[in-house]
Amino acid sequence: MKYSFIIPVYNRPDEVDELLQSLCEQRVKDFEVVVVEDGSSLPCEDIVQKYSGRLDVKYFSKPNSGPGQTRNYGVERAMGDYVLILDSDVIVPSSYLEAIETELAAADCDAFGGPDRAHPSFTPVQKAINYAMTSFFTTGGIRGGKKKMDKFYPRSFNMGVRRQAYQALGGFSRMRFGEDIDFSTRIFKANMRCRLFPEAWVWHKRRANLRQFFKQVHNSGIARINLAKRHPGTLKLVHLLPAVFTMGCLLLLVLSLLSPWFLLPLALFCIIIFIDASLREKSVGVGLRAVLASFVQLFGYGTGFLRAWWRRIVLGRDEFEAFKKNFYK
Repeated sequence: MKYSFIIPVYNRPDEVDELLQSLCEQRVKDFEVVVVEDGSSLPCEDIVQKYSGRLDVKYFSKPNSGPGQTRNYGVERAMGDYVLILDSDVIVPSSYLEAIETELAAADCDAFGGPDRAHPSFTPVQKAINYAMTSFFTTGGIRGGKKKMDKFYPRSFNMGVRRQAYQALGGFSRMRFGEDIDFSTRIFKANMRCRLFPEAWVWHKRRANLRQFFKQVHNSGIARINLAKRHPGTLKLVHLLPAVFTMGCLLLLVLSLLSPWFLLPLALFCIIIFIDASLREKSVGVGLRAVLASFVQLFGYGTGFLRAWWRRIVLGRDEFEAFKKNFYK
């Protein structure tokens, strides 16, 4: 068997249903699906069983341990030459495996990943959040876009790894957030071949509202400092920008008490985001929401980054102690 899809899931049975349905429509059929329930209170076993006659699917349930360890659990039970790791909140187009086959035939590699998009059926808020996470103006395009400020690191929402390479690296670490970047960094450190497959993209739902989105990116900001401590030298300019943006916005708001002209840079940023998002999504409504989502993305990540910098760098706390209440319960 060539491919094993590994799908960790936590309290998202409806999303698993949509994902499995999309896997039924793959034009390439040489794959199995391994669904691992990570201590959910809303299990998806009945959903998975519904597809047992249409897919080569296996279902496992285990105590909660976080996404990284759950993926490791699934890979240990997989049979494919390549493990394809997806988040439960994605939907794959019918050409997904076909695109991977084409890329591997052109040039073999040990690990790879693809970008994500917003499906036309997504809500305006989901489309706005997708814009905030993928736009060059907000993230530097580091999530798989053609324009980017850093090299491509496969992310766990859409990642493929040769099973032998996965096992050689020891799988994912115990990190609750940033564990996919930690894994990708170890891929590069081991001098393994890693590439972006631009056409192996997925539709990615992301968070349903801005409050959940803020929490997600805040934790990602925290994880970036943890990653820098684990892998010295990996902190890049693009990772600092949200924190600089956050502090810059606060400074401009204070200075605006002296003159409203100090708000001009923020106004220009809003205009750029609005125009770019509106054109990209062909919707003024999404463009307006994208302005708010972009501020949430940058402030969320920036405040998480600064919070972790204070606790980990200034106070010198250990990774597992500094945010024990957040991640490691």
